[in-house]
Amino acid sequence: MRLHMWPIRLCLRCSYATAAANSTPSASTLLLKLRSDLKVAMKVKDINRLDVLRALLAEITNASKTSSPIKTDLQLLSLLRKRAAASRTAAREFSAANRTDLKDKEDAQVAVLEGYAGEVDTIGEEETTRVVGEVIGKMRNDEKKVDLGSVLEALVGPGGEFDGKPVEKAEVAKIVRGML
Repeated sequence: MRLHMWPIRLCLRCSYATAAANSTPSASTLLLKLRSDLKVAMKVKDINRLDVLRALLAEITNASKTSSPIKTDLQLLSLLRKRAAASRTAAREFSAANRTDLKDKEDAQVAVLEGYAGEVDTIGEEETTRVVGEVIGKMRNDEKKVDLGSVLEALVGPGGEFDGKPVEKAEVAKIVRGML
């Protein structure tokens, strides 16, 4: 009886491992590209790109263990821009300290990060401005309260104009502040 159950357990274990390895539909396309580019950077021995990709993937892995994991390209874009801003700040500090070698390294990292950030498709600023103007006009016509919170809720909240669309909330908030 035990011999008969052993192959079944092995089969279930293997099928689970195979299913777990193949079930990444929730992974963003940019995340998949980062992982494949990591392998390419290892083969080509591109140290700068390799360092950037390892740091990004480590940060994504750490975020996956928190309450807000990085699942979409927009969340990844936010992380890329945050890392690029930190590298720019470090480059300015290195420049002020007369450390051109470290400044050049940070500038190269910014170039890699901006290259990946440019691959994320988002709604353009003109389209966002147009939709924000329409929503504000509609809210004023309906005599609703027109403040930052209510306009943002009408735009990016559930059922809003930008709900589920690739738009950065910070960009929308900046445009709304400018129009109010």
